[in-house]
Amino acid sequence: MLFLTTLLALPLVANALPAPAASPAVEKRSVNLGWDYGEEKVRGVNIGGWLVIEPFITPSIFESTGNEDIIDEYTFCQYQDYDTAQSALQNHWDTWFTEDDFAKIAAAGLNHVRIPIGYWAYDVQGDEPYIQGAADYLDKAIGWAGNHGLKVLVDLHGVPGSQNGYDNSGQRGDALWATDSNNVERAKNVVATLATKYSDPQYYGVVTAIALLNEPATYLNDELLSTTRQYWYDAYVVARYPFGNSDKSGLAIVIHDGFQDPSTYNNYMTEPDYEDVILDTHNYQVFNDEYVAWDWDQHISGVCDKASTYSAADLWLIVGEWSLASTDCAKYLNGRGIGARYDGSYSGSSYVGDCSDKSNDVSQYSSLVIH
Repeated sequence: MLFLTTLLALPLVANALPAPAASPAVEKRSVNLGWDYGEEKVRGVNIGGWLVIEPFITPSIFESTGNEDIIDEYTFCQYQDYDTAQSALQNHWDTWFTEDDFAKIAAAGLNHVRIPIGYWAYDVQGDEPYIQGAADYLDKAIGWAGNHGLKVLVDLHGVPGSQNGYDNSGQRGDALWATDSNNVERAKNVVATLATKYSDPQYYGVVTAIALLNEPATYLNDELLSTTRQYWYDAYVVARYPFGNSDKSGLAIVIHDGFQDPSTYNNYMTEPDYEDVILDTHNYQVFNDEYVAWDWDQHISGVCDKASTYSAADLWLIVGEWSLASTDCAKYLNGRGIGARYDGSYSGSSYVGDCSDKSNDVSQYSSLVIH
């Protein structure tokens, strides 16, 4: 098993946890040739807040609208006229990441980038307000990655109706993806588009994996859980056989644990019927009252205790997102207009400490943190 090192959705770098010994079942793989996920450790970083905008990553984009009702990419496009929103997004896409960033990522010794993108980059229907254009920048990023020897994991970050109700899905609110079979079909169609395109020989050795869906909140209800588990099966077929025949794509296929224990997926999508399947898990210690009240010893123990959990998984395992954050004080981390658990301003939470000395301002970081 291997661990993908990423820090939240920000372009920061850290060391990976050591990988436990892989079981024979995990070692057997036969499709993917762009990267040896059975032998080579993945060290990577997310290209976050770029092709899917998120308030906590780029607060200024949202604040510059002067409209507090703009809380996600959906409302960013809905509550502004097209030209204003399109201009802002175009400028953001042109400047938030450039090839120089990819050069620095490679120079830091990393080998993968995970690039989130929303379904709306490929499919906008009805009265959906989304503005398209991000797909062209994904192609640019893949070119930059190839120029600097980086592998790319393309991550479908949001689907119609939202798979989790988080702003990172494109639309904050209720998670309605699983309530409409058309939403599920549209998601699979986007997977087909991505898999067909990035299985082309020109992308060989650069685009090595595709994530079928980011963070479905399967803890919310049984319908979302059952729909997600069936979607993994169906979307796998679409991604593995994107050409309409028996020819296979050369991509590793990533599914998310849906915030379930990774062992929930033991004996699921295993060889020989399912090949090159990776289970993605995300590790944060800020999104409940218990975590934000932990001292540093508890935070460290909490991470170390994950080793046995991760080792028990029988699929390849990557930690696709994680963070060193110990509080949820970062601006808009829980959503624009939503407070923090740490200082008790989040509905239903209890005061632990003051957020005023927890700054997002890099100029306030100590030299120890920066270096």
